[in-house]
Amino acid sequence: MSGERTHREEIVRYGRMLHERGFVAAMDGNLSVRLNDERILVTPTCVSKGMMQPKDMVIVDQQGKLVAGRRNVTSEIDMHLLIYRMRKDVRAIVHAHPPTATGFAAAGMALTEPLVCEVVMGLGCIPLARYGTPGTSELAKTLEPYVANYDAILMSNHGVVTYGDTLEHAYMKMETVEHFAQIALVTHLLGKQQPLSGVDIEKLMLARTKYFGKMPASLMPAVIARPPEKAS
Repeated sequence: MSGERTHREEIVRYGRMLHERGFVAAMDGNLSVRLNDERILVTPTCVSKGMMQPKDMVIVDQQGKLVAGRRNVTSEIDMHLLIYRMRKDVRAIVHAHPPTATGFAAAGMALTEPLVCEVVMGLGCIPLARYGTPGTSELAKTLEPYVANYDAILMSNHGVVTYGDTLEHAYMKMETVEHFAQIALVTHLLGKQQPLSGVDIEKLMLARTKYFGKMPASLMPAVIARPPEKAS
């Protein structure tokens, strides 16, 4: 129980940070943590991420069925379940609507140009999934082509989802996506972009290996080759 209590408190803390930074508004967004192979702790529907309490969280099984908690499960639970099924290394997920990154998603523009070295090292690039209706299985299906090879995905006309081995890392990836989107927007306003070359990217991969360990093979395509703007 102590581990679960810690995760509940973490979700409250990072939910408040999302709200304070304007990454979510009103009752938008959702966060989750994989407790074990059978149970997932997730934010409920219809609650502000800036006003949650640890007791507000609910627990679902691998089919999304409520097994503990007094509130209703988030309508976007299918998205979380898909990512956990496809990525056994993922322990936490954050979905939010950071304004600049969501603006790119609403404009139909992926964040795939290698413009900033830290982003290349940390995320590779951020692809754009086609639109799927929130609260339906359609949404999860639009993400499926990207989940295996990317740790952050733009969702057309919707927002961003990021995930990692801890909730802290999943949240930090959300911050990175929004920060990169702001930088990319400036390059568009200036009318000029200067992407890193293939040689530069290879050097960054060597540096990543030195300082952060080898990048998982499943994520290498995200760095070496950029995906199409949208899934067909």
